This record gives sequence, structure tokens and C-alpha cells, in this order.
Amino acid sequence: MRQARCLPLAVAALFLSAADKTAPPTPIHTVIDHHHGVDARDPYRWLENGDATRVQDWSAAQNRRTRAYLDELRVRTTLHARLLAAASATSPSYHHLTVAGGRLFALTVQPPRQQPMVSVMPVTGDATRQRVVVDPNALDPSGQTAIDWFVPSPNGRKIAVSLSRNGSEDGTVHVFDVASGRETGEAVPRAQYPTAGGSLAWRSDSSGFWYTRYPGPDRPPADRHFYQQVYYHRLGTDPATDRYVLGRGLPRIAEIALDASQNPNAVLVSVANGDGGQFEQFVIKPDGGVTQVTHFADEAVAGSIGPDNVLYLVSKKHAPRGRILALPLNDLDLAHAKPLIPEGTGAIEGGGEFGGEAVVVTSDALYLRELVGGPSRVAIYARDGTPKGTIALPPIADVDALTATGDGHVLYGVQTYLTPYRVMAYDEATGASRLTALAETSPVSFADAKVERIFAVSKDGTKIPVNVIRLKHSTDDGKRPTLLYGYGGYGVSMTPRFAGETARLWLDAGGVWAIANLRGGGEYGETWHEQGALTRKQHVFDDFLAAAHTLIARHVTAPAHLAILGASNGGLTMGAALTQAPGLFRAVVSLVGIYDMMRIELDPNGAFNVTEFGTVKNPADFKAMLAYSPYQHVRAGVKYPAVFMATGTHDGRVNPAQSRKMIARLQAATVSGLPITLAISDKSGHGIGSALGVRIDQQSDWMAFLFDQLGMTLAAHGA
Repeated sequence: MRQARCLPLAVAALFLSAADKTAPPTPIHTVIDHHHGVDARDPYRWLENGDATRVQDWSAAQNRRTRAYLDELRVRTTLHARLLAAASATSPSYHHLTVAGGRLFALTVQPPRQQPMVSVMPVTGDATRQRVVVDPNALDPSGQTAIDWFVPSPNGRKIAVSLSRNGSEDGTVHVFDVASGRETGEAVPRAQYPTAGGSLAWRSDSSGFWYTRYPGPDRPPADRHFYQQVYYHRLGTDPATDRYVLGRGLPRIAEIALDASQNPNAVLVSVANGDGGQFEQFVIKPDGGVTQVTHFADEAVAGSIGPDNVLYLVSKKHAPRGRILALPLNDLDLAHAKPLIPEGTGAIEGGGEFGGEAVVVTSDALYLRELVGGPSRVAIYARDGTPKGTIALPPIADVDALTATGDGHVLYGVQTYLTPYRVMAYDEATGASRLTALAETSPVSFADAKVERIFAVSKDGTKIPVNVIRLKHSTDDGKRPTLLYGYGGYGVSMTPRFAGETARLWLDAGGVWAIANLRGGGEYGETWHEQGALTRKQHVFDDFLAAAHTLIARHVTAPAHLAILGASNGGLTMGAALTQAPGLFRAVVSLVGIYDMMRIELDPNGAFNVTEFGTVKNPADFKAMLAYSPYQHVRAGVKYPAVFMATGTHDGRVNPAQSRKMIARLQAATVSGLPITLAISDKSGHGIGSALGVRIDQQSDWMAFLFDQLGMTLAAHGA
């Protein structure tokens, strides 16, 4: 039972003159929450009300201060120019490849256009014959309208697209005619929101689609970003008359994904119980009937329905790295599932929000994406589960998706830290891969750089991979400006993505760029995730601090030259690191982060995090969360490092109040004399769907902050 009370007015209505003397003064109105016999003090609860005029005035004052500091930095102009020039000179890249109606659809990123577009081309990937079907830049020249996701109809003649504005991820489905590019029919609202996301799957005859829908005016406002359900929409009808299909009785925090990409005659419905990694699966048959196949306790985390009418499930029951079970669609009793591929040395990637198909099925083989500590591997199996080897990949590479074209080829997107994203075509007959025309070219070259994969030893003895990007000729003198990135949560793996101009600028200034593969991710499978979740979350922070200590022990850098970077859940990692070891870093950049674990579950998306973090209602969870919650561990009189935080007013994933409160508390506490700054954007949310110009502005801000705080100059290139 939780209770809250405010301190008497004589105590509460104080103004604290910030120890960071240039920061705007912030009044204290302390509220005390009581959890399991423990008092949790919150001096800045009033900053949670983003609609209040005084909060908006306070935010504006913080923004003015931050902008005054950043805009005076000459290096910001240089950084912005370099970032913009590199983005503008980068060739188009093609993602989320989908085959429908004998053609290939792709989300096309084409700088300097502000937003990605949907293109269609021959299934061979001939980019010279591509045609843009949906262009948000034409729909909204301001660049503030984004594509959340798209799904072409099975006949390839129509495409359903979720569109949202201002980085809000609050999407409505629009249907476009592929031949003309014109919107056709009726918009379907309430299909997408950042809490549970959104999804859609077409009927096999392309006459309508199943889609995710959130409650409308029939439910209280507090319910409208929860209770996601599945409805069916027939083209040409009023969405208000759409038919309910599935969802009553599911958890309040259910996150539903629909997939019919490999077999339009059946829809796989995957339901996540919030963000903690529990799933159950249903199948919608051609007649519209629904069969539940698995339950949360079955530990089947993903699946794919192949063109062979078989459901392939990724099971982690007694197999934390995953194994494959097979069920024919005419017998969906899980007890009859055939164990097809046993658990191996790699962790099977299960798709989900940041991945592709769990299992790609062709007439000859099954393809699985696997992780081995972060880098990818593509394993090939015969249809009976017999191993057939792997696709040859560069060392320390990432493969983000596999797409069967139906003509004996499998397309896959691959990249490394030092080489940009390119789409390859694997020939099933010869076992060879060729580069397609869908390869990104970049003006950024890392010919003079190298990647070293080292290992830190965490507090409990666990070895933590750290990927270090540096110039080939750089020496270990303990003085290299080093930026260490970390995340560690939700089973999300930090795979080798092209480092791009941001890292190039860092290296050009004599720096070292490092990425840690922390527990809480999925780099080594479900056990790796579980060791960094719920009451074991402290392992994530121990891992990150171990990575920092290792870089120092190897004389790559020193605390005076070490900066750290994280976003979202990675912001929690930053907050824990700077409060647990404030003397270990010179500067911290924390973007759209989580900091107050006592309050996070009260936000709409925070409720979805309970299965990952725990809840203050549970005594064991509360004890663990309070022990690391950054906001509760800011201490007056501590010399905190320089801190730059950023948030977006349209963020539906992490409440901007988290950043406001944390900054206020740090500004009041620090005695280091180093700046504690906050930037708030009214043109962004959590970062997903932000316009290119907004993203470059934000990158320029935090990079200029770090260059200034670490005394870096681009003239240091070659040092």
C-alpha cells in the first residue's frame, strides 16, 4: 500500500539556489511516498505536470540557458556542417524489405530528405527501377510527418501505412494505391502508439486487413493507451463498424504484433506481456477463426508461418539461446510440436520491434539470424532441421533482416562498425552472395580505423564484451578522449551498426569510441537478459562501470578524458553510473532517459516496463529499484561530472518529466562547477520518426557539449 504526503508549507515552499550557479532556481515542494515502511522523498514532484504554466516556464528557462551555452561554441557550427554534409552525400539505403505481388517494397532513406519513404521495385532489387509510392516529405513539407510502419497487400496493389507527426508515434493507418501513389479509402485511427506499438496483416485476397486498435472515447482517458486489441477492417467500410477479433482478456499491457508476410493464408498473432520478454501466440485462420497456440508459461518468444503451412516457434524453455519447434497449421496443439532445431551456440534472434522474421522459410531451407555476443551469424538448415552451414559474413558484423524473394534468393542487410549498410543476395543454388544495387555508399571512410573486441570483468566475474573503435596508429597513453556507450535492457542487443560521421568526427579529434554489450540485452540469449532485469538490474550498471574501468586500466583513457553516452533505458544506465561513480567520468550525455524508478510505472509506457524493471508494489522489486534509482541517489555536495540531458515534448515512451526532475536535483546538488544542462525539443519525441534536420541538430548539441567539456578539437586528427 502506497501513501503520499507533502511536507508542511514552511518546508515545502522553498527555493533552492542551485549549486550549479548559472542554472535557473528551482522551488522545492517535497512529497514523501511510503513504500513497505520506507520513505521516498521527492522534492520536485511538481515538475511532473508538463501542462502547468510554471513547469513550462521552468523548461523554457532551462532551454534558454542550454542554447546560450551551446550556441556560443564555435565547434558546434563545424560539427553541424560536417554532420549535414555527410548525411546529404550519403546514398539512399533500403530497409524493411518486403516481397508482395512479385515486387519488392522497401523503406527508403534518402538524405537530405527529412523522412524515409516507401518505394517499390523489381524483386531483384534493381534500384534504378524503383518508384516512390508513399512520400511523407510530399505529404508534409515540414518534415514532421513520419512513417511508423508499412505493410503491402498480398497482391502488391495497395499498401497500408501508419503515419504520425512530431515524433509522437501516435499513428493512423492510411491506404495507398501502389500504381498511382494516391491515398484511397478511409483512414483507420488508433492503430499505433508508443506504449504497445501497432501492427497490421492483410487478408489473402487483399480485400481488408487485421490491425491493432486502442480504445476510443468509450473508455476513460487513462485506458486509451492500454488494452490493445485486434480488429478487422474491410476496405470501403467505416472503421467505426470494424469487427472485433481478439484481445479481451489479454493483459492491460499487452503488445500485439501481426504477421502474414511469408504466408498470406494465416496470420500469426504474437502477444507480449509488456516489455519483459514473455510472449504467447495465436493464429488467425483463413476463415477468420482464432486458435491460441502458446501461453506465457510456454516460453515461446517468437514465430513465423512459412509458405509450407508450418508454424515455426522459437522456444526458450530449457533453451535460453532458443530452439525451433514445428507445428503444422492443421494441428496447432503445442503438445504435438516437433523439436526441429536444438539449441546451439548462438542466440536466435526472435524478431520483434527491432528485428525481422524469426525464421525465414524457402522451398529448400530455413534461415535463422543468431547472435554470438553481439555480432551476427546466419545459420542455414534443411527443412528437416539438418544443419547446412552459414552465410559468409564480414567479421564483427550485423545482419538486421532476411527476406526470401521466391526466386531462389534470400536478401539480407549487413553492416559493420566500419562499413555502411548494404543489401546482399544469397543464391541458394550456389551458396554465394552478391552485392545488390541496394547498397548504401557513404562519404565517411574508416580505412584508417580498426575495431578491437576486448572483455571487461564485471563485479561478479562475468566477462563483458566491449567493442573499441580507434585509429590504427593510435597509442595507449591514458589521454585519449573516450566515449563509452551502453544500454542493457529489454533483451535488446547492441549489434555492430555503421558508426558513421558521428564516430568519424570523434576519431578525427583523436578520440576512441567504445560500445559495451551489457547484460539485460540479448547478445548471449535469454539468460543474459534475465541477469540484467528485475531484481538483477544492478548487474547492468556493474557491467558498464567494469567497461569504464577496463578502458582506464588499459591506459586507453583516464577519468578526466572519459565521457559516457546512453539513451532511453541507456539513460537509466547513465543515471546509475553517474550517481554510483561520479568521479569516474568527466562528462555524461543522457538522452530521453529514465531516472526515477519510484514513479516510472505510473506513466502509460512505464506500466509496460513493469515486467522488465519490477514494481514498487512488490517488496523485493521495490528494494532493488530503490537501491539503484538514480533520482533517489543524487547527493548534495558531490562533484558530479558535466551532464547534458535531452528530451522531447512528444515522447510517449519515457515521460519528459523524468529528465526535468533529474536535472533539477543534479543542479541543486553538484559542487563540481561543471554545467548540468537540459535541452527540450518541441519537434521530437523519443527520437523515432524525428525529421533529419531535428536529428542533426540534436547530435550537434551533445557532440559540441562533449568536445567542449573534454577539450577536443578537430585539429587533433592524427595526434
